[in-house]
Amino acid sequence: SHYEEVEQFQDIPLDPNWETYAKLEKIGYLRIYTIRDKGRLCGYCIFIVSNNPHYKNSIQSSQDVLFLSEDCRKGTEAWKFIKWCDGKLKEDGVQVAYHHVKKVRDFGPILERMGYEMIEKIYARRLDKEG
Repeated sequence: SHYEEVEQFQDIPLDPNWETYAKLEKIGYLRIYTIRDKGRLCGYCIFIVSNNPHYKNSIQSSQDVLFLSEDCRKGTEAWKFIKWCDGKLKEDGVQVAYHHVKKVRDFGPILERMGYEMIEKIYARRLDKEG
């Protein structure tokens, strides 16, 4: 349901590179956090954590995916989950956390209330569909 809800290019089949994720986990660069309700998975957030290539002495995280099922988006659940993830990242020595936000599910206002700042926008263009 995550893919169907937010993916811009649904004609490109979802096909995660599990080997890459396994390698990132093996070298300690992957953080996977989940939110559950009575044992049922209702959300997840994955970060890649490493020293930033531009600031080699700064550990930074980049959110790879963030999803909460509709029933877990009620009230302040998203805010609580992101805040909890931030705490876990901070425990791991992360200095800066980055989130990318899809246009179709813009949770930027939540991030801004939490103290995040918008730093850049990302644009995409299909190169294989040009005439």
